[in-house]
Amino acid sequence: MREAFGATFTGPEGYLNTPAYGLPPKVTVDAVERVHRGWAAGTVTGADFDADIAAGREAFARIAGVPVASVTMGASVAALLGPVASCLNDGASVLVPEGEFTSVSFPFAAHHGRDVTVTEVPLDRLVEAAPDHDVVAVSTVQSADGARVDLAALRAATEGSDTIVILDATQQLGWLSLDLAWADVVVSSTYKWLLSPTGIAWAAYSDRLLARIVPHHANRYAGGAPWDTTYGLPLRLTDDARRFDISPAWFPVVGAAASLTWIASLDIDAVTAHCLGLADRARTALGLTPGASPIVSIPIEHAAIRLQEAGLRASVRQGAARVGFALYNTEDDLDRVVEALNA
Repeated sequence: MREAFGATFTGPEGYLNTPAYGLPPKVTVDAVERVHRGWAAGTVTGADFDADIAAGREAFARIAGVPVASVTMGASVAALLGPVASCLNDGASVLVPEGEFTSVSFPFAAHHGRDVTVTEVPLDRLVEAAPDHDVVAVSTVQSADGARVDLAALRAATEGSDTIVILDATQQLGWLSLDLAWADVVVSSTYKWLLSPTGIAWAAYSDRLLARIVPHHANRYAGGAPWDTTYGLPLRLTDDARRFDISPAWFPVVGAAASLTWIASLDIDAVTAHCLGLADRARTALGLTPGASPIVSIPIEHAAIRLQEAGLRASVRQGAARVGFALYNTEDDLDRVVEALNA
């Protein structure tokens, strides 16, 4: 058990796998356990989750810096990008960086039957190539190695053009605050740095996309008042992004509301300094190239095995060990990584 930024975490010491999934604060664990007990007792009703849906939406809007009316609720990044891909014209050209997370690239590549093309370029060439494409889709922080796209340059290169800019902020939100509201899509899963259960994701769609996207998953929640739009026609949808909401996964949305509301209350600049401070010291101690994210890729032979033998939780991505220093990680975690890899 450890304390971090005013919250208690019951997860294990040496957990460095937040880029895969984050550990929940105790307040989130307690919230999910309460709703499970209600399920077992048969006392839960669908309307009980309405407040959590609203709280999660509002907290995501604050964390991402986007208008709450632009935010829709989904189950995953890919599911929220699917309707965006479907609204593209036949023959549209989409640009992604090499090695991009497939939840970002696959929804567009799946439309190859409509002659939609997806082109990969190195991340450092993405900005210069962006104006030549109808869509550019990129993770603000790359999952595999923590590399960051130059968002200011991407904005300057595409502002005022017809190019649709899609930002997956899954590996950013929760530890870094940036101006993302200018993009056409800001999307994020919540089970990584936002420390929530799997099954809930959020996206903000720009006004020009709201006018184009078809709500393929229209359901009673897309009407904005789910208990008034449960039966019968005519179609009744909200005027804002809620018309793209899916019918939520009840228990995960309770956890997401708890974690996101807590994170939205934090001084994110302090969280950034904490996470980057640990990551920077790790890179220096291990002789790695400087970086600008808490995700550290470690291309040291047998690094993953050494970390595992030291009781540390990490991942392997693109042939290198990957660790992530989150708000609940400590100097002790850092020392254990360095000791294991410098032995």
